[in-house]
Amino acid sequence: MGKSSKDKRDIYYRLAKEQGWRARSAFKLLQLNEEFSLFDGVSRCVDLCAAPGSWSQVLSRNLKCPSPEERPKIVAVDLQTMAPIEGVIQLQGDITKRSTAEKIISYFDGQLADLVVSDGAPDVTGLHDMDEYIQAQLLLAALNITTHVLRPGGCFVAKIFRGKDISLLYAQLKVFFPVVTCSKPRSSRNSSIEAFIVCQNYQPPTGYVPTMTNPLLDAKYDESENQLAGPNRVIVPYITCGDLSSYDSDRTYPMTSQSLDPVQSPIAPAYKTYIDLKRKHEI
Repeated sequence: MGKSSKDKRDIYYRLAKEQGWRARSAFKLLQLNEEFSLFDGVSRCVDLCAAPGSWSQVLSRNLKCPSPEERPKIVAVDLQTMAPIEGVIQLQGDITKRSTAEKIISYFDGQLADLVVSDGAPDVTGLHDMDEYIQAQLLLAALNITTHVLRPGGCFVAKIFRGKDISLLYAQLKVFFPVVTCSKPRSSRNSSIEAFIVCQNYQPPTGYVPTMTNPLLDAKYDESENQLAGPNRVIVPYITCGDLSSYDSDRTYPMTSQSLDPVQSPIAPAYKTYIDLKRKHEI
């Protein structure tokens, strides 16, 4: 109390700018790694729906190859253009296309990825059922391309929106991963339905052939017995991650009035159109 709104700021947003991260979501991946050691032994990684690139930044700064002569390979995929990141290969493509999966594998010289991450989310509408459905479809699209590019034993991490039908998603993920955990980083607001699904030890079903035309296996669901809602429903562990002494993402904290420059300049700012028209004396 007593502090004006301009003296209070989102602490993770401020820390992100101070540390050079493009978005506060960088802390979510860092805290997930603290809990699950996601980066251990990873030399090939794919960042799906990567823009603006904060998770790619985290990967480029933290992945280490066993041999000093080697450098980890990171492929960032998004429909949007993204400002360059040192050590990251950028691929502007659609994750629902087989050609995108083939291009990713070509960057790894024919090998498969050790880790696939996705922080993608739709532009929320405020209609929660709609937002949860679209996010679920985005997650399934990410899972589908993951079955093309992830090696057996690899790990898949993606954002989810937790809703009443989340057990259906858990069941789908359990088809491909024996270890599935739902996790909530402390840098993610408690007021948000956002969480992250950590899927470990990729083991596709025997004989499964990844395909974009018939993307995923359906979980067995007997409507008469309502298996996914009754005592046999799929339950996955839910844990929070991040040091208990870290900042609370739902609180605001006093900040200095010192301003910080943007971490990256806009790629296609609206004012460029105005300047061009002005130079042509069209306005």
